[in-house]
Amino acid sequence: MSNPEQTNPVIIETDRSTSLVRIQNLSKTFPVASGFFRKGNSFIHAVDDISFEVGEGEILGLIGESGCGKTTTGKLLVKLETPTSGQVFLKNTHVEVKLPKQKAGVAKATSAKTKAISLVTSDGFADIAHLRGRSLKLFRRNVQMIFQDPYESLNPRMTIYDICAEPLSVQSIGSLMEREARVAELMDLVGLTPPETFLFRYPHELSGGQRQRVAIARAMILNPSFIVADEPTSMLDVSIRTGVMNLMLELREKFKISYLYITHDLAVARYMCDRIAVMYLGKIVEMGQTEDIIQNPQHPYTRALISAVPIPDPSVRRQPMELKGGVTKPINPKPRCRFYERCPMATQRCATSDHPPLEDKGSGHSVACYEV
Repeated sequence: MSNPEQTNPVIIETDRSTSLVRIQNLSKTFPVASGFFRKGNSFIHAVDDISFEVGEGEILGLIGESGCGKTTTGKLLVKLETPTSGQVFLKNTHVEVKLPKQKAGVAKATSAKTKAISLVTSDGFADIAHLRGRSLKLFRRNVQMIFQDPYESLNPRMTIYDICAEPLSVQSIGSLMEREARVAELMDLVGLTPPETFLFRYPHELSGGQRQRVAIARAMILNPSFIVADEPTSMLDVSIRTGVMNLMLELREKFKISYLYITHDLAVARYMCDRIAVMYLGKIVEMGQTEDIIQNPQHPYTRALISAVPIPDPSVRRQPMELKGGVTKPINPKPRCRFYERCPMATQRCATSDHPPLEDKGSGHSVACYEV
């Protein structure tokens, strides 16, 4: 893990006065099979009753160790998984893809016209947790996902043009010529220039960084308002990570995109995110402004994460946060605090009470701990 204190963060002003995404009491459980002929009564609580908001133009970082539920949360927000309970609200935004103007003499297909479409709600938000059919198809225009592994997320049998143009084809947007112009425009936008040299190549002919830029272009092709980025730089060489992160920040500035940025690297979270939510075994245990979380962690798990980051200066010593035992299994967990078995601050109240709620401790810094 990189050292967050040695990374210069990019500070970009954002307006979170208006929320774009609201998550309320979101949960996802997966059954654990116990036999061939009988249904199991054990469940993995991957995401357990979490709530948060993402503002317009904001980047919210979701951090935590492997298996804590970060990726499952991201998949729930883009409808790759269906929640067991809870609601996901998306602001009622109009969807319109603007295609580049064609050159004179090129005939336009009559079906190429794109109308602005909205998910109609009374309060300005649409509950997308249980969308089906045409409503789900329209939702896909608003929300996209960038996956962790660019070697697995791109179809090796499709050209770069086919990969990026597929969302336009699925949504029946534009003619063949317009789609090609749109893909070329996105190629240029993400730094794959000149576009003509990339359009009809295959993924195996590109480097890891170029593949991830293709994945970003594919996510941007429908002009979404919200993108879930699932550790988009963790599979890339260190030398090219900054370029991809800066590209995502530039796209945020230019198109006012909101991100849920999933990562396990505190340095990356500090560089990219306006706010951070710390996750442990399906629960959000701390959330607040990025610098506030890094400089003043309050939950014992967050303190342990930051104390584990090595400091390159041998003259500086950080007091380690000693934890007990190992990671608790997420199968049918007890209702008490998820961190109880490992927490050095645990008391009898922690053992007998339900998991503590996420409470604001001031300045938007929320902590789920009875002892803080």
